[in-house]
Amino acid sequence: MSQHTMAEPHAQKSGDKLNKLRAGVLGANDGIVSVAATVVGVAGATVSTGPILVAGSAAVIGGALSMALGEYVSVSSQKDSEEALIEKEKRELEEMPEAELEELAGLYRERGLSEETARQVAIELSEKDVLRAHLDAELGIDPDDIASPWAAAISSALAFFVGSLLPMLAILLPPPEWRIPITFAAVLVALALTGTLGARLGKTPYVARAAIRVVVGGAIALAATFLIGSLLGVSAA
Repeated sequence: MSQHTMAEPHAQKSGDKLNKLRAGVLGANDGIVSVAATVVGVAGATVSTGPILVAGSAAVIGGALSMALGEYVSVSSQKDSEEALIEKEKRELEEMPEAELEELAGLYRERGLSEETARQVAIELSEKDVLRAHLDAELGIDPDDIASPWAAAISSALAFFVGSLLPMLAILLPPPEWRIPITFAAVLVALALTGTLGARLGKTPYVARAAIRVVVGGAIALAATFLIGSLLGVSAA
């Protein structure tokens, strides 16, 4: 087996870890933007700490639960699909083992191995763990690494919660006259960092462009909610 083929599973696992890290960064980014937009909007309407705290807390809890639910549903669907494919592969191996062996050898031929080597590799891998060999080569599934919906949901909620702490602290800790500018500054700096990190994890060559998009989007969201809050505050007065 070639060195490139041997390295493929490790590269895939490494890519999966990077994708999870990137998902965590994006979850934190969502927490920053959505909660910041909420508290800035309320702060535009009132200087009272109570309403800001209540609205911000509701945004944190609601956002974290929403993220968790969405991730749970998504990963549950993925888990069900992978388990169905595993069961299908088990049945095929029981009902037509020779055809499955030829299929496995054919996959290795497509990767560049000779006819003889491909068949030998297929035989040896099948003797060691036939199901794992087919799941890896045909479907890219590791039966020991099926995603957990609960773990994904908790991770997503935690990422959102961690991101939401920044705007909450930035809006609540300073004196009322400094709340808005400090929150704007803290959020935009944080978005620049998360945008840069997300772009690097996503391996895009346009890191600066990706970070600027996140910062500009966040700035627009904050400005819009602050404006709406200010208008509502004036009309209510």
